[in-house]
Amino acid sequence: MNRLFLLAILVSLTLAAQDIIIEDFEGPDYGDWTVEGTAFGPKPASGTLPSQMPVSGFQGKQLVNSYYGMDGSTGKLTSPVFDIQRKYITYLIGGGGWKGETCINLLIETAPGKFELKRTDTGTNVVSGGSEELRPAFWDVSEFLGKKARIEIVDSRTGGWGHINIDHIVATDTKPKLPLYDIKLSFQADKPYLLLPVRNGSRQARTNLNLEGKNLKSFAMAISDKPDWYATIDLAAYQGKNLELHIDRLPPETDQAALYKLSDKTEFLLDPAPYSEAERAQIHFTPFRGWNNDPNGLVFYNNEYHLFFQHNPYGTSWGNMHWGHAVSTDLVHWKELPIALEPDSMGAMFSGSAVVDHANTSGFGQDGIAPLVLVYTATANGSTQCLASSVDGRTFTKYPGNPVLGSQTPGNRDPKVIWHSQSKRWVMALYVGRPQNSHTVELWASKNLKNWDKLSVIQGGVEGSHTLFECPEFFEIPLKGTSEIRWVVFGANGQYIVGTFDGTKFTPETQPLRGFYGHGLYAGQTFNHAPNGRRILIYWLAAATPRHLGFSQAMSLPQELKLVSTADGPRLARAPIKELENLRVKTTTIAEKNNSIKLPNEGFFECRIQAKLGQADTLSLNFRGTKLNYDAKTQILSKDNIKVPLATKDNAIDIHAFIDNNGIELFSEDGLVHATFIAFPKADEVASEITANNHIDLRVTHYKLNSIWK
Repeated sequence: MNRLFLLAILVSLTLAAQDIIIEDFEGPDYGDWTVEGTAFGPKPASGTLPSQMPVSGFQGKQLVNSYYGMDGSTGKLTSPVFDIQRKYITYLIGGGGWKGETCINLLIETAPGKFELKRTDTGTNVVSGGSEELRPAFWDVSEFLGKKARIEIVDSRTGGWGHINIDHIVATDTKPKLPLYDIKLSFQADKPYLLLPVRNGSRQARTNLNLEGKNLKSFAMAISDKPDWYATIDLAAYQGKNLELHIDRLPPETDQAALYKLSDKTEFLLDPAPYSEAERAQIHFTPFRGWNNDPNGLVFYNNEYHLFFQHNPYGTSWGNMHWGHAVSTDLVHWKELPIALEPDSMGAMFSGSAVVDHANTSGFGQDGIAPLVLVYTATANGSTQCLASSVDGRTFTKYPGNPVLGSQTPGNRDPKVIWHSQSKRWVMALYVGRPQNSHTVELWASKNLKNWDKLSVIQGGVEGSHTLFECPEFFEIPLKGTSEIRWVVFGANGQYIVGTFDGTKFTPETQPLRGFYGHGLYAGQTFNHAPNGRRILIYWLAAATPRHLGFSQAMSLPQELKLVSTADGPRLARAPIKELENLRVKTTTIAEKNNSIKLPNEGFFECRIQAKLGQADTLSLNFRGTKLNYDAKTQILSKDNIKVPLATKDNAIDIHAFIDNNGIELFSEDGLVHATFIAFPKADEVASEITANNHIDLRVTHYKLNSIWK
């Protein structure tokens, strides 16, 4: 065969195989398509329309979205006539699943000028909830090759899910490999635990666990036959029952038999060395598996410190908000317990607080036992405030009369409740977002935790300021060295205001004051009912762990707060709790007049650095490869864009630092400075060194530490 002739054939075949974009809806309007009605608007949508759930899964910047006018509008789009030149037509589709009413139709010319319906498809949603995600689909049109066709996109439905989303209509000769949809896996619960495989970073699938058609649990997770780790579901209550796992979507080649395991043990018990990963923090609390963010419900009850926290047990990213639960007798060594609160028909379990109802004002106590009461935000129906109670600190019963406080604005959440002894009632500090990005904390009062009356409003930041934005904290604290009492209020970013509270109204005495430096700290909360009146604070430490691990994030070191007098007015001073000293197993003191000191090689440790700078202008603190640089002239400690003011006293600085596998926490200036630096050094990167650009008088006390997990 002639080479040129063969080449010409190959070129023609290649050209013939190229996909044809019938319509991508990326233009300024609908072009040659005919528009009827109002549902499709004047042009393709740029994504989510007003009052619509988030739309995803479309390609490019625009799509067809018939939610213009919401679900009460109707209309139709009709394409120009085109020739069927490829075997398949692919498209992206979402929205309502109403056959003939929210659909895309293919009409084929069967006689001159006469078009008949030959293919149709709808979205997947017909009941409340659901998803606005578009998913790929296709028609086999090989039998119509050479014929003329047109496409209709129809919305003739009003009411729930009365709209259709379409994008990226393409003709192709390549048969698409579509995802698997609506997978149902049935099994008998003959073992106490269900282990579900998770692959971090994979697409989230809507997953449901059902019993005889009744939904038991519903969550989003990156379920995969090639897992990084396993999420655990307790099946003790369903032993012997026939259960069904329903997964909305999976990749086409998924091995469905590998999507669950029944086990006699949790993954924790199956792990021969839990909490031992090289990247796992060893002196900061982390959940064994899953994601954590805000600390919730910090309380001392039944001789234990309870740490509840925002928790996703099914993934290492935010979502599926539960209340995780851990307890400790010393604030240092923590034992993780089963989940305290799970999402329900009222929504996800957002942040809140916990109190011990010693007088049983709520009536939740039993047999003379004071109840532990959790106060939390449920996210459905505009976010409402709810209660759950326990008399053993382990099992929690949600109050049948929930919610106890209805939605105030679309942005109201995170109730912090305290007992106000002077007025003998409960006081709630509730974040309430207002128009123009205005942040407020509303104060409410109750005699029984169930019926609440509004007291007053504390104004926070406006126009971009995040003062008092979400997760409010509100407590009284003595002014050290005096008989005076002050009150402190702060929001998630740690900016605090000192003032007074008369039982009804908070009166500020200071401007908003900075609570910490660095990055990673957020949504701190203090323990209610801590012994000896101690005010102990824990923050969420936003330290995203490497992707292959089965956990993410951490909590800060617990710190004790005191209110001290300064030349600038009252200020919060913070110090790592004394109980952390019990982790120390070896002390090394190095005192030299030199410009460099090497510290003992340790992966995690504590150290105190006392440096008389002399003629030195700069001091470098290199902790396992993370370098902090101190400039004596500007009196700034810095790393990248983090700047921490650190004043010298008699030309000396004093820094108390904790180094862990997820970064550095340090305290200075008698607790007036607290800073964090997130870092994940390599496991073999254990060298630490302090250097200056001139000789200094340096004293370093280095403490080798035990792990909190031992």
